[in-house]
Amino acid sequence: MKKLILFGAPGAGKGTFAGRIKEINPNIPHISTGDIFRHNLKEGTDLGKKAKEYMDKGALVPDEVVIDMVRDRLHQDDVKKEGFLLDGFPRTLPQAMALSEITDIDKVIVLEIEESVIIKRILGRYSCKECGAIYNKFFEATRPKKEGICDKCGADLKFEQRADDNEETIKNRLKAYEDNAKPIIDYYEEKDIIVRVDATKTLEYSQEEIKDFIN
Repeated sequence: MKKLILFGAPGAGKGTFAGRIKEINPNIPHISTGDIFRHNLKEGTDLGKKAKEYMDKGALVPDEVVIDMVRDRLHQDDVKKEGFLLDGFPRTLPQAMALSEITDIDKVIVLEIEESVIIKRILGRYSCKECGAIYNKFFEATRPKKEGICDKCGADLKFEQRADDNEETIKNRLKAYEDNAKPIIDYYEEKDIIVRVDATKTLEYSQEEIKDFIN
């Protein structure tokens, strides 16, 4: 049973690397804060209602509410049995410190990648509206095998860029990530549980190499 954090900038490929880890351990719950939020909002839980109050005002959901949602998820049976792969949390040092009070962490996998590559990844990405498969027009390995056709479900594909996906916005997001990431990484460095991964080679790593990262 492993308790892992997947850490990296927007566009570093956390979802792709999580998929590689699940090839090795299909039962490990891949937990993202986005999924936790959507579940609590959909189910109308007390935590979901608290979060919605802030979201309806256009305000950030405070750390204590986010932490309570994560705590609730980490206490569920599948996590107790299989461990977890936590993606998108912690995002601040107080969240990291609160997480340490909830559970021990085995490894923090930090995906490292140059800014120029991240910008191409984000500006070139698009997904299938039918099945959600993700593609990128700038990288051969992530283009559909047949132009305009989804490899997974055969639906028609069209490159459409999100309105907020432009170079200036991406650089601002990366700057915000770096400002928050350094104290979090320093915190886990002191615990000697950081593993650094070259995220430009995510699809090239063998299963044995990925096992080395997580064990």
